[in-house]
Amino acid sequence: MKRTLVLILAATFAAAACSPRKEAPAKMAAGTPAYQLAKDLAASVPALDPEKNPVIVTAKTFDVTTGEVLQWFLDRMGPQAQGLKSQDPQRVKGIIEQEGVQLGERKLLYAAAVAAKKTPAEDEVKKALEAQYARAGGEAQFLETLKTNGVGLDFVRKSIAEDMAIRRYLEGAVAPGTKVAEADVRKAYAEDKTASVRHILLLTQGRAETEKAAIRKKMEDILARAKKGEDFAALAKEYSEDPGSKANGGLYEDFGRGKMVKPFEDAAFSVPVGQVSGIVETKYGYHILKVENRKKETRPFDQAKAEIEAGLKQGKENAAFDALLTTLKEKAGFKAVPLR
Repeated sequence: MKRTLVLILAATFAAAACSPRKEAPAKMAAGTPAYQLAKDLAASVPALDPEKNPVIVTAKTFDVTTGEVLQWFLDRMGPQAQGLKSQDPQRVKGIIEQEGVQLGERKLLYAAAVAAKKTPAEDEVKKALEAQYARAGGEAQFLETLKTNGVGLDFVRKSIAEDMAIRRYLEGAVAPGTKVAEADVRKAYAEDKTASVRHILLLTQGRAETEKAAIRKKMEDILARAKKGEDFAALAKEYSEDPGSKANGGLYEDFGRGKMVKPFEDAAFSVPVGQVSGIVETKYGYHILKVENRKKETRPFDQAKAEIEAGLKQGKENAAFDALLTTLKEKAGFKAVPLR
């Protein structure tokens, strides 16, 4: 659930993603690790059959297929991607659909960066890669780590180049309009600084309206149980589809403003402590929250000012980013296609 300015997922994409002419999705090659992973998963999720390789995100100039998503897992995680096979089938579907949307969003951002001439020169990419070598204790150690984790150097190099391009594009498209007035900083100083909540998430990203209606009904039933006093942590462990908090009863502790998606944040900082929210909808799905605690700033204003200002700026950047991404999606005819 945590937000950053850029959806920087280490992924590799075909050059066709940035082409103005849409090409047919490539077939999955039999005998490849991605093909085999898709085949294994198809035993419990038939929609992932590698011979079908269905499109799960479509736009005017590109498509995202299940095969691309699985290749992303393998590129980024190596053998650990096999962990998908131990997940509940519905959870696997949710993961593939959610990551498909994120890959599609990245394609949009990278295409916009290329159009704005924000791609880095080769020597800049080389310098960034060398900085990673240094942080890892040298090139040999870095390469050994990649090998251990089953990650390729070409994938890392390509990801670095794309990350740099997207960051530069967003710095020009988002950051200029995110200045923060001192009056806003003083207002935030007087408000609660952090919140701790437990929450339950049922994913709806990429789902059809009929599916969303059924998911909302399920959440209404969970909410009724929570309102009657059932153990919220136990409900989160049983039903939540948020991998970042499910195991610890849906708990997110001491997060500040600007760290969560806006509807979630609004509920976390407005619902009375100890009470359960109504159903909160975000781009991820339906949430219910139980507010555990909130804390105010204890430092003098002059000591806290810079941090508060940075947090407010981050919130403005997140809102500007969401607006930009929405515009890009509308222009591109971006549409998620649920797995069947």
